Amino acid sequence: MGNMDEVLEIIGELADDRRVPRNIRANIQQAMDSLKDEKQTAVVKLSTAISFLDEASNDPNIPSHVRTQIWNIVGMLESLQSEAD
Repeated sequence: MGNMDEVLEIIGELADDRRVPRNIRANIQQAMDSLKDEKQTAVVKLSTAISFLDEASNDPNIPSHVRTQIWNIVGMLESLQSEAD
């Protein structure tokens, strides 16, 4: 359903989108940083990123289109996670 480069590109676009509230962008950036962490295993990277994105999607100030994008990204990460298991 997508590869890591594709996911990182989509997350990067969201992290740079100034219409997204700052605290939500910060969580998105942390998710991206965790995916790029060379010291962690693939499963740990994916789990950590999903956790940050889940936290962002539950923010009451998140615009609905951003929440939908985050859910799509989480779906892509979960499919990568099932391949990594």
